[in-house]
Amino acid sequence: MSTKPSLYLFPEPHHLPPVRDVWRVGKLSDKGELLAFLQRDRFYAAYAIGDLEPDFFSQCEWFTAKAGGRIQTLALHFTGLDPHILFTMGVSEGLALILGSALRPERAYFTVRSEHLPVIRAFYSLGEIKRMLRMTVHEDDFRPAAGKALKLGPGYCSELKRLYSLGGSRGESVIAFSPYQLAQGVFYGIEKRGRLVAAAGTHLVAPTYGIAAVGNVFTDPYYRGRGYATLCTGAVTEELLSQGLDVVLNVQEGNADAIHIYEKLGYREHCRFIEVLGVRKALAKSRA
Repeated sequence: MSTKPSLYLFPEPHHLPPVRDVWRVGKLSDKGELLAFLQRDRFYAAYAIGDLEPDFFSQCEWFTAKAGGRIQTLALHFTGLDPHILFTMGVSEGLALILGSALRPERAYFTVRSEHLPVIRAFYSLGEIKRMLRMTVHEDDFRPAAGKALKLGPGYCSELKRLYSLGGSRGESVIAFSPYQLAQGVFYGIEKRGRLVAAAGTHLVAPTYGIAAVGNVFTDPYYRGRGYATLCTGAVTEELLSQGLDVVLNVQEGNADAIHIYEKLGYREHCRFIEVLGVRKALAKSRA
């Protein structure tokens, strides 16, 4: 059952197709209705679909803008990470109404399509914009790498934290690893002299909805160029595909080496999107 939202009513924008209703903005918790909208672009919405799983759903706030009795725009506010994640999907007019009235986090890390960026800018001061690719792989296209990686269990949590810390200390992007990802997901690594030197895993595995996201791919700089990232990523992908899951991953547009690795395994680009940290403008002004 859905929670009946508090509604915010707005005049209908003139350039949208005519409808018999005003805009209605509010919270929604009906998983069936949310999933039906997210399935319009299943691979772009993969993380949001995963957040319908019980372990994550309690950490989510779902806001929709409806017109004509149908969802036109959805915004997911995920509070389980710091900074909070804000995912958007749908028409820009609806997003402006959501951010202008119902959903006003002081700080959030946005995942948005490029057409939503002007709306985000209207409400938030933005940091560095990361232009990302969402890639997918089909079972028929998958080409595993030669070799064998080690499957990692919960006992490798501290080793993974140590390995991933090498990225931040060398000026690279910090790997946002959390122990729950290891406990609930699939991780493989390469071990040398009792230490992990490379690893790949998952950001989420959503068996209820048949989808998973590969991530946390990293190799110790000293051991790069030996195919370890390809081997680990391939092992994770192979296990997920064997479970009948749809598999996606994210990579920055400019990361040619990583894109080459994923393409060798059979991944192909699905869409492009933007990741950016935003601070609500009123808050930014008060701190100036």
